[in-house]
Amino acid sequence: MEFSSCHGCSLCLLSCPVWRQTRDVRLTPHGRAKALQHGATAADLQASIASCTLCGSCEPACPEEIPLVDMILELRRQQPIQVAEVPPGNGTSLENALLAGEALRRDPERLKRIASLLDIAVAADDGSDISQALECGAALASGRVSTFRSSFRNARRLVVADGLLLRKLREWLPEARVVSLGEALSTLEAVRARLRATDLYVIEPRAFHADHARLVRHYDGLIKARNLKTNLDLQRFAVPTCASSAAKRVDPLDQARWILDGRAFERVVVEDAADCAVFARVTDRQVLHIGDL
Repeated sequence: MEFSSCHGCSLCLLSCPVWRQTRDVRLTPHGRAKALQHGATAADLQASIASCTLCGSCEPACPEEIPLVDMILELRRQQPIQVAEVPPGNGTSLENALLAGEALRRDPERLKRIASLLDIAVAADDGSDISQALECGAALASGRVSTFRSSFRNARRLVVADGLLLRKLREWLPEARVVSLGEALSTLEAVRARLRATDLYVIEPRAFHADHARLVRHYDGLIKARNLKTNLDLQRFAVPTCASSAAKRVDPLDQARWILDGRAFERVVVEDAADCAVFARVTDRQVLHIGDL
């Protein structure tokens, strides 16, 4: 944890959805870092720690390159939280696998189409419980993470829908190529060719901000090739709806309206399956998952 490096520039506030909706500096990365510098404990900061959506947009904004998402995850682990007693899985080792995540699993037909597009097997164990435990700071049953990791010990390529889990898989499996579902699909020419200049393309923020320098180039290429509008702001950060976040301080509908405000578009194309329902509630235009193209 490197909160001691924060010098209070407040650049993280530019992209923080919690700051945008609450204007309470205590609930921001800046506020937490300064409080910790002055002796606050995780218990003192309980409301602030719980408010973070883990969208990750603060990290590329930070000139000190403080690992702000990891800081929140560590602070949450210091909170007294009920242990998530999930038994170890019995995953089969795969060289190439799609880790679909909870939102995508709820639509088996969409999941089947995506797996076919990517020519990849769907992992029986996608680690959704691990991601949920990471997000809330809960402990898992003994051996759960090691068993999950061993399921992919021979993995060469993993496509991951959950941006938070993607961060950890890159740490746990350094030899494997771990990419987000949005990047994997938007690389396919069959998918890119179906994107229109009248589309508003909504990038999934957690994976994007975890690999910001590289993925800015990827999406810049996509934007230029298809003349797309996106949810990137002036700082080149992906404005999140926070639909996949467990935090309650941010209203996803308000975030979605903000993304749409002032933009001319005919369709909304999203990378995060959880965003489909959010945008469908705030616009009468067609809302598609990128896998539906």
